[in-house]
Amino acid sequence: MLRVALSQLTTHFRRFVAIGLAVLLSVMFLSATLMVGASTTASLGASIGEAYRNADLVATSKNGEAFSQAAVDAAVSAPAVEGSYAERSTYVTFTAGGGEQYGKVRNVAHGSLEGAVLSSGSLPAQPYDVALDVKSADHLGLAVGSTLELHGEGPVKNASVTITGLIKATNDPFSSSAAQLVASEPVLNAVQDAGSGYSGLQFTLRPGEDVNAAKEYIAHRMEAAGAVEPVLETAQEKVTSTVAMLSAGQDQLTVVLLAFAGVAILVSTLVVANTFSVLVAQRTRELALLRCLGAGRSQIRGSVMVEAFIVGSIASVFGVLAAVGLMSGLIAWAKTQPEQAFATLAVPPSAVAIGLLAGTLLTVAAALVPAKAATAVAPLAALRPADDASVRNRRGKIRLVLGLPAFLGGAALLVLGSMNVSLPVALIGGAASFIGILLCATLFIPGVVAVAGRLAAPAGVPGRLAAVNATRNPARTSATAAALLIGVTLVSLMMTGAATSRQAFNDTLAENYPVDLAAPTALADAGGKDPAAALERIASLSGVSEATLLQPVGTLKGDSTSSGGATIYSIPASQAASILRDTKLQPVPGVVYLPEDSPEGPANITTAAGTVTLDAKVLRTRHVAAFVEAASIPPVALPGEPGMVWVKLDDSVSGDQVQAIQKDIASALGIHERAVSGAVIERVTFNSIIDVLLLVVTGLLGVAVVIALIGVANTLSLSVLERTRENSLLRALGLTKGQLRGMLAIEAVLVAGVAAVIGAALGIFYGWLGAQSALGGVADVVPAVPWLQLAAVFGVAVVAGLLASVVPARRAARLSPVEGLATA
Repeated sequence: MLRVALSQLTTHFRRFVAIGLAVLLSVMFLSATLMVGASTTASLGASIGEAYRNADLVATSKNGEAFSQAAVDAAVSAPAVEGSYAERSTYVTFTAGGGEQYGKVRNVAHGSLEGAVLSSGSLPAQPYDVALDVKSADHLGLAVGSTLELHGEGPVKNASVTITGLIKATNDPFSSSAAQLVASEPVLNAVQDAGSGYSGLQFTLRPGEDVNAAKEYIAHRMEAAGAVEPVLETAQEKVTSTVAMLSAGQDQLTVVLLAFAGVAILVSTLVVANTFSVLVAQRTRELALLRCLGAGRSQIRGSVMVEAFIVGSIASVFGVLAAVGLMSGLIAWAKTQPEQAFATLAVPPSAVAIGLLAGTLLTVAAALVPAKAATAVAPLAALRPADDASVRNRRGKIRLVLGLPAFLGGAALLVLGSMNVSLPVALIGGAASFIGILLCATLFIPGVVAVAGRLAAPAGVPGRLAAVNATRNPARTSATAAALLIGVTLVSLMMTGAATSRQAFNDTLAENYPVDLAAPTALADAGGKDPAAALERIASLSGVSEATLLQPVGTLKGDSTSSGGATIYSIPASQAASILRDTKLQPVPGVVYLPEDSPEGPANITTAAGTVTLDAKVLRTRHVAAFVEAASIPPVALPGEPGMVWVKLDDSVSGDQVQAIQKDIASALGIHERAVSGAVIERVTFNSIIDVLLLVVTGLLGVAVVIALIGVANTLSLSVLERTRENSLLRALGLTKGQLRGMLAIEAVLVAGVAAVIGAALGIFYGWLGAQSALGGVADVVPAVPWLQLAAVFGVAVVAGLLASVVPARRAARLSPVEGLATA
């Protein structure tokens, strides 16, 4: 039977092309999705974790306290430690570019633990050398050889330094808002407070050392030396914990990626199984004939398995190579974008191995099921046509008994998982419910197509024949529709899930960073400019969406909050609605809104007219000043207190544009640039990370459409071959070639349209509940349905069905009625 299998592959090569393409694309989809996780992790490591990417272990304090010299000495003297870097850092100001600038300076590391990458010049080697990031140097007109006067809080206060090198700008969102300087130890001794200590430690371990044992031992030594709750992590663990911190304690990016990977595995299984099952089902009579000629059941199954193994393994190899090519192209394109230059390609061995194994095993398993069905009956009985599945026969009842509980139980699990924010439960429920829908497809899709067929009546005879043909063979109609149903459901799921997840991420970022930029107005007696004129100039800046002026109307009295003594600003509710990114933050009279970590309860506020007591509402962010709605406190500005300007930027601004806008705002208000604060840089950087993630996932959507097109073309081509005599008889009865082509085209459009509508509805349902199960614990998930994109998917699906009918219809039209009727 091996010879028979090889003969089938060589003689009927074209028959296996569609199968090979379906397997190739499915494996590409699966492997590329698995590569998304590794690439995203690598990209996060290149952005958030770039400062410690060369370290084996990273030590930080759980409560944010600095490490003492004693704790550092105890850690670096551990036997497992080969190299170490104790980081000291502080913020400084310096004059450059026509104004006072704000920067972060840290001590230079020696050896492999130095994370800065030189662009030109050299790293600090002499006592008062510094290296500056190239973006700040270009922005401020500085170069190698320029001198700066750094001002800090250290014993000497000032340090005159020389720029000896330019380093690549950081991608770390926590550091990208200020100029980055790397300096020698004497510079830190001059500008850093003597009691500041060390903000973190990095270690390289000796070869062969156990990482977990080293973590425990070093942590114990540091605690014994007085360090409070030191946390030892590998570089990757540090990246993961940082991402988890940004998403309220859960690594939601990884969770979402796992959801997409799970969906890809399920879809790959369904597409390969459906496509190969159709092909093998067409050979049922051929396999039965072989049995009549003496072949045993095991030989028949072995022959089909050999065919499937060869096709599956070859297609899987090309599928993995295609996945690497797809990811390489997407990452290369992302790296050309200024805000996504940190995108990094990673191809884990697991993505290659799983792709090869999944493609081969799934193809063999999918081919074995129909082969077993063909050998389960007597050879002569298998030569006769089989009845279609319906609720009136055994096959239909089995499908109903298996499919209906799977759908209802799976849907219940999916809803339960979304309500309890349990992604594994929701994933299992979604898979079970979709399998139930596919099992029951033969029972309901033909009926839906029959109803839709009424729309084809105006097309005349071809339209009526197409409507009848589309429902006359329920098994064939369901098999054709199932291929496209899988693809459209997947595309709609990912589009809806991506849009909903993006909105949830944006809502979370808006809650954490409600104000893009904030700047105090300078007092008139200090040479400040007219706030109203400055506000008008700021509002006219390119990239600025809104700007508003807040008046100081009170001061928190005593220690009623942890921010005791802080200034309270007043803003009308209408202006707050347009300037704040958090749409749920709508100030109301009688409430003072305080930064995070302030206790709830009444707050006593000293105003120009006396003391006012208001209820305090503590926000989930530190990045906003305390404020009240304008009606809460009489609008009398406090004497001697500056006002506050809040600025909202366009969503499309880049990090470079933000720095230019900060400089222009400072110039308009007559203040130092470092006084313009805000978390817009962090928001822009985090959005860039999300953009990279969604960009890669979106790149996979086109693959699903192509998979569906292959499936439709394959099943429709085989069904047309089945109907060769039938089509020839219609030609003999007077049907023209054009009418025959039109009949097949309408039939394909009917089936494709029904599958597209059902798939889009299922995709919206699955996408929303999937996003809710992944992100419901950290954000309010509101369904975001991309209607225009779904309409485009519907159009592509219908056109795909139409195109799939072109070649079979042309072949059927070219065949003369006499030749067709003579076909066996």
